[in-house]
Amino acid sequence: MSESPTSDERAADEIDDEIDDEIIVQVSDYLDGALAEPARAEVARKIAEDATWKRAHAELTETRRFLSGLQKAHARPEFTADVTSKIHERSAGRFFGRRTFGDRVPFGVLLVVALAGLLVIGYILWSSSTGSLKVDHTREPRPHPGSAAVLP
Repeated sequence: MSESPTSDERAADEIDDEIDDEIIVQVSDYLDGALAEPARAEVARKIAEDATWKRAHAELTETRRFLSGLQKAHARPEFTADVTSKIHERSAGRFFGRRTFGDRVPFGVLLVVALAGLLVIGYILWSSSTGSLKVDHTREPRPHPGSAAVLP
């Protein structure tokens, strides 16, 4: 008759069955070619000598093989148009209303045009004959029309 393993032996087997996350990271980087040469040589040595590292390498290699066999699913060309029309139908046009001028023109362009307009208006006021933006300290202030001040 064969003896059943003791609880200590089962615990040791369970610990051996688990692969440490750090080992997985190192082996994954090794397979990706992301390790520097000294670290790469160290991981290759550990894979050759240590059973846990060897098992992690075999599992990751097998996982990569399975993943590389999967094909990417591509959406059919008319998918976007179909989804857009379905949303438009169900929302009764709430999401696809008429676009306003502000929606069609970028904010930066509107800002530049507004600043240019303000600069033009400021220049016109500054250079006007009435001098509405200039302060002439050499002239005497004139009374407002309709005031009771006596003009010389």
